[in-house]
Amino acid sequence: MTTVIILAAALLPPILLLAYIMGRDPQPEPRSWLMRAVACGVAICVPIMLVEYVVNTTLFGPDGEPTSLVGAAMQAFCVAALPEEGFKLGALWLLLRKNPYYDEHFDGIVYAVCISLGFAAIENVSYLFLYADQWPQVAISRAVLAVPAHYAFAVLMGYYYSLYHFVCPTQRVKACILLVPVAAHGIYDTLALGSNVSPLLATAGSMLLIVFCIRMHKLALQKIEGLLQRDRQ
Repeated sequence: MTTVIILAAALLPPILLLAYIMGRDPQPEPRSWLMRAVACGVAICVPIMLVEYVVNTTLFGPDGEPTSLVGAAMQAFCVAALPEEGFKLGALWLLLRKNPYYDEHFDGIVYAVCISLGFAAIENVSYLFLYADQWPQVAISRAVLAVPAHYAFAVLMGYYYSLYHFVCPTQRVKACILLVPVAAHGIYDTLALGSNVSPLLATAGSMLLIVFCIRMHKLALQKIEGLLQRDRQ
């Protein structure tokens, strides 16, 4: 019974965010394509884990962890942000390059969020079972911070993907498709990991993380409304 409760606690946040973003779509995508996008997010979990293990081992040793804020930033950007957002973008490109239903600006956000939350769901399950002795606290913190963060990174990726595809196919916008979510993800993880490096940074880092997440979600909402407005026009 406990296993079922932990699974429910892990999967409910991504499911709710998926329902939200699908509900915002004025012309919903076929469910088969949406499920395919979620499956892509699940499928990239294993290669991401392998890449992250290799990079982390190279930077910090087999059992190493960062011991400074610089090290935490290196781990945040090189071990987590770049591999995760890179694989998500690869999955998004494979999914949309021959998708006949990718015909609206907002679709880029919808598919990007499906991929990202497919990944976030599996990551959430693994964290809750890894820390099964304190899973309620982990479930709450990840439901409030980590899973919504993956959602926000995906909104940014989908926004710039559609902007490049439909509106402004410049190299600058093309670079933003990857660099903007990587930057947001890296800052988020730096703030989260920095509090583990030094007790002095714990309180300040936690407060900055909350402020950053609030601003991220305001920005994500702006991007959503921006693309919906383009589609209405």
